Amino acid sequence: MNFDLTEEQQMIMDQAAKFVANESPVSRFRQLRETERGWEPEMWAKMAEQGWLAIAIPEEQGGFGGSFVDLAIILEQLGRGLVPEPFIASAVLAGGILSDLGDDAQREAWLNPMIEGRTSLAFAYAETQSRYNPSDCLTRAEKSGGGWTLSGEKVWVLNGHAADQIIVVARTGGSQLDEAGLSLFVIDGEAKGLTRIRVPGMDGQRTAVLRLDGVEVGADRLLGREGEAFPSIEKAIDRGAAAACAEGLGQVRELFERTVAYLKEREQFGVPIGSFQALQHVASDMYSEVELCSSASILASIQADNPDEDTRKADISAAKLQLADGGWFVQENAIQLFGGIGITDEQDEGLFFKRLRVLNGLFGDADWHVARFQSLKGFEAID
Repeated sequence: MNFDLTEEQQMIMDQAAKFVANESPVSRFRQLRETERGWEPEMWAKMAEQGWLAIAIPEEQGGFGGSFVDLAIILEQLGRGLVPEPFIASAVLAGGILSDLGDDAQREAWLNPMIEGRTSLAFAYAETQSRYNPSDCLTRAEKSGGGWTLSGEKVWVLNGHAADQIIVVARTGGSQLDEAGLSLFVIDGEAKGLTRIRVPGMDGQRTAVLRLDGVEVGADRLLGREGEAFPSIEKAIDRGAAAACAEGLGQVRELFERTVAYLKEREQFGVPIGSFQALQHVASDMYSEVELCSSASILASIQADNPDEDTRKADISAAKLQLADGGWFVQENAIQLFGGIGITDEQDEGLFFKRLRVLNGLFGDADWHVARFQSLKGFEAID
């Protein structure tokens, strides 16, 4: 399979790399992690001006008609700068759902303002007991007059603390673990009955716990068909996993390049430590894992919108596992080669380390993706 970028995609990558270097280096993230929001609406608007928030939205919906690969190219560069704006939460997760399921009025109300950089979105699906099972849902939506009343709790909601609108998974039928009976609703971030608890992450970014205590929404807040949202939920989570792999690839590359530069600069016994053969072997192995992460991430991005669910799931799970395995190899050896100082807060390498740990847990950890891969059609274990 040809993984070479097209001329247009190369331009997107160059544009994103230049933007991150000039507008949002790691030093900016250091400043923002101490703030309540953790990101800046002004920078979000600048990203919208670049066309990034609309790049994978169909032209007939006001976007540029690009592919998920185009999104991944941008995410890789954002990962290199630890850019904290809610790209995955808004443009990938919630934006993708609104594009797929929203009618014209819903997209006009909630998708268009987001791709213009005027609002941000979130997608709330995980619950305390659900682990990585998207069908495990206790949050319920009961019909009330001409609309619905939502009650329940969602956890680890990306951008849930700041989103203007939140897409919530709620059960309108069936029992706790049923795939049938799940529906998607759009609620406002300041809706009556909604409590948002900001949760600082180990990576310096923010998630939220959302408590819904009788949140009332109109019938126009239901996305798609009642009780038939599970395939869309699975697709959104897979797109999120592919996006996490793309962002993680940027961080793995950045860590590797910083480590090689350090090996060339740091001297011991009067010579650069990069001249030591043992360390060259480690760097060579790190390079191999970076390239494996790259290939797996690109393939996952290609398959992110594949209607063949088994193929999509297999390739995305493989990429997620490679990030957890190969990406971990790169980051642990980067810390080792920096001599321990790399894990300190003063060094940027420690920030990449923490963010990669979080990305490895988002949208399914390594064990979960191995188990899912094993469950797919055509899998055959070899003793």
